[in-house]
Amino acid sequence: MARVKTRIAETDLYRPVHDYLVAQGYTVRSEVKNCDIAAVRGDDLIVIELKRTFGLALLAQAVQRQKITDSVYVAVPRPSNKQKWMAQTRGIRAILRRLELGLILVSPRPGMRRVEVIFHPLPAEKQKRKRTQRAVLSEIERRSGDFNRGGSFRRKLVTAYRENAIFIAYCLAETGAQSPRQLRALGTGPKTTRVLYDNYFSWFERIGRGLYALSPSGRQSLADYPGVVAHCRRRLKRKQPGKLPLE
Repeated sequence: MARVKTRIAETDLYRPVHDYLVAQGYTVRSEVKNCDIAAVRGDDLIVIELKRTFGLALLAQAVQRQKITDSVYVAVPRPSNKQKWMAQTRGIRAILRRLELGLILVSPRPGMRRVEVIFHPLPAEKQKRKRTQRAVLSEIERRSGDFNRGGSFRRKLVTAYRENAIFIAYCLAETGAQSPRQLRALGTGPKTTRVLYDNYFSWFERIGRGLYALSPSGRQSLADYPGVVAHCRRRLKRKQPGKLPLE
């Protein structure tokens, strides 16, 4: 997790937060039942955990405090470069929001904004993003096998689109030039024409009206995906064990 480089002690964060809450009409007490700060205004109880840096320990403490109240904040020192810090901690802030925790930046030094509430603890959005969910389910459905290794880094991933393109390339390598209709008859799927037309990987050559062949780079690329090619070989054999379709 990103860290805020500072020599500020956790106790240095207390006074600015205390004064801020008092100005908001809260009665503030420190170290109440293991809570760094507890503040009350009428029926409203908030708890704030103070830490010099983000970490799992801070998240665990803050989640534990949610047994006391829904209004739990974490407070950390304000970074010298807030814009850079906000970019670096985007993921951490997403976790805080998902955990329904608030975030406060504190500056004990004069000349800077003493307390800044970045966001309040609000109920996390539980509604799934249907469009994104459908995209994931569609990608899973369109892949005929699992050709990647989880956790891969800087590797060409075999997406549904790439797998489709590899199968088309393999069919062209085995049969020679074909039309989209002929390729679809071999099982290359409804997106065959689009894959050939887009030619995203430069694997195909249009050699006539509605007729496509495999380019040299396409033929060479097949060697990069031996597992997928072996799968394509089985697919093609099952589809046309004897002869290939003709126009």
